[in-house]
Amino acid sequence: MEKAKTLFDVIGPVMIGPSSSHTAGAVRIGYLAGKIFGERPDKVTFRLYNSFAKTGRGHGTDKGLLGGVLGYDVDNENIKNACNEADKLGISYNFEYREDYTRHPNSVDIILENSSIGKMTISGISAGAGEVAITRINGYKFNINGDYDTLILIYKDKPGMIYRVTALLQGQDINIASMHCDRKAKGQQASMGICVDGCISDYIISELKKIEEVYLIRNIEVLKK
Repeated sequence: MEKAKTLFDVIGPVMIGPSSSHTAGAVRIGYLAGKIFGERPDKVTFRLYNSFAKTGRGHGTDKGLLGGVLGYDVDNENIKNACNEADKLGISYNFEYREDYTRHPNSVDIILENSSIGKMTISGISAGAGEVAITRINGYKFNINGDYDTLILIYKDKPGMIYRVTALLQGQDINIASMHCDRKAKGQQASMGICVDGCISDYIISELKKIEEVYLIRNIEVLKK
């Protein structure tokens, strides 16, 4: 059955900028990347691919991505001044433009760095009408679109880990809408992305932090539309 269209699908997002895919989508990708990184970066590199690379500067894709990383929503007037705002905060930024037709036409890799977290590479795509997806975090496959509150974990692959996390959610009456797991190899690092109906409480996060060999925990809230 075809998904019912909403008013958002018909008129598009309320946004600063000329393009839902190249501007609003860019802001949302940057915003999600900033939340996943979890701290203010000292340095950010944006690698734009294909259509993002060819027409992005004219549509404000560069400012949208940077503004999103700074925490701006799509309707924030400061997006057009994102470069100046980043300079004031002492955040170094760089834009690279590439062609790779194995990638989605509106693709970007965002490499964020600071002294406490180190380096994190987050890949995303913009599908149009402001719809986006984070497709990879440090090489692990994800599908995070901001439509649901999402729990992100990177941890050591070992038996029972998925059960422990899902049982914790069940115990707090949190329903799982979708789930995606990936790993580099058996017994090495693995990832988990869980979209939920409802909100992830501070209690859940505190209990997850008690689990040994969990290297990254992030709670990403629903994107504003």
